[in-house]
Amino acid sequence: MTGAWRVYILECSDGSLYTGITNDLPRRLHQHDLGRAARYTRGRGPVTLRHSEACATRAEALRREYEIKRLSRIRKLALIGRRARRR
Repeated sequence: MTGAWRVYILECSDGSLYTGITNDLPRRLHQHDLGRAARYTRGRGPVTLRHSEACATRAEALRREYEIKRLSRIRKLALIGRRARRR
């Protein structure tokens, strides 16, 4: 089932964050877990959905994805409502 475009943030098993867009979030999460989605998330699964936002169009989702990708890790963690862990 497809729907509105969404921008999402995943937390990988190594603690890293990945941001992407989709119009079918359940399918895309499944693809990430199978290692068939983004190259970045291959080998870093399982992934956990930490944040998603609905967007009216693909273009809007792409713009928001770009904005999020430019954020620092600390700001991304603030967006998803988590505190940064010291490494």
